[in-house]
Amino acid sequence: MTRLLAAASAAALATAAGAQDPDLLVLDWSGFEEDPFHAAYVEEHGQKPTFTFFGDEEEAFQKLRSGFEADVAHPCPHSVRKWRDAGLIEPWDTAQIPNYESVSEEYREPPLADEEGVWFIPADIGATAIAYNSDEVPQDAVQSLEVFANPEYAGRISLPDNVDDTFALAYLATGTSDWTTAGDAEFEAAADWLRTVHPNVRTYWTDGAELGQLMATGEVLVAWAWNETPVTLSAEGMPIAFEREAAEGSTTWGCGYVNLVDGPGSEEKAHDFVDSFLSPEVTEYIVTEWGYGHGNATAMEAIGAETLAEVGMGPIDAPTLRQLPMDEALRERMIEEFELIKAGF
Repeated sequence: MTRLLAAASAAALATAAGAQDPDLLVLDWSGFEEDPFHAAYVEEHGQKPTFTFFGDEEEAFQKLRSGFEADVAHPCPHSVRKWRDAGLIEPWDTAQIPNYESVSEEYREPPLADEEGVWFIPADIGATAIAYNSDEVPQDAVQSLEVFANPEYAGRISLPDNVDDTFALAYLATGTSDWTTAGDAEFEAAADWLRTVHPNVRTYWTDGAELGQLMATGEVLVAWAWNETPVTLSAEGMPIAFEREAAEGSTTWGCGYVNLVDGPGSEEKAHDFVDSFLSPEVTEYIVTEWGYGHGNATAMEAIGAETLAEVGMGPIDAPTLRQLPMDEALRERMIEEFELIKAGF
């Protein structure tokens, strides 16, 4: 069983069990409950936090808006303004997070941090690009994002059930590499492209474990994937490669932890949790085992360039769309349109 499949099983068990440390509930992506992410926290408190999971940020947002209570959640930067405006999050006290000193300056700017405080602690940093079965798909076929529209792979491709990753793909495919400047014309072009691709999609994957299984069995040959999937599957000896240098480019992203308002657990433990995640030991684990970068920029500087290139995090010679915070009205349009596209409209 691959680590991705094991993560899915662990997630299900954690949800069923319902408790580890009863004083801290984390609303997270599946997989982040793995033990190496929380070694410092366990050493201090004797047990892991309790975890519950979401499939995408909109699901998490709606869950919290409907009254679900947790202490910490794990969105990406483009959700921070929306969650702030909804009154769901409050600032972190960085005096209780010593490792915050190692966070890159790019995560200390509005809306992630401002005169009112620090709203977001970066955790995982990754790339989304083309993962493909190199035994079945020639490298030439993945030199363009148009591979997703290629009828030869109809029914054998998968896109994320995640509006940001999938629209980022569509923006790149239609010539937009900075979605913060996208207007109506760029939005319509991206939406039209996704409608063209939709008939080829076998399934929209919800997490890395699901996609890992789809690619491991050969059900899916080409996917728009986080670099976790090819790193993990290739380590298991499977012919899954990662192409970040398609002509139109690929994307980079960084997600992190927010402090939920009126969490039912311990505020002190919430801060210990994020400080633990920023530990240099986590940097080594998340890079070598998941293929992701880490919020501890100082520790990341110690990771060799060769290692970063091997996991798909090195510099590339192709356009890069950075999934930065965008105009909230545009993102709401993306959410609405994505649901229509998936439904076949």
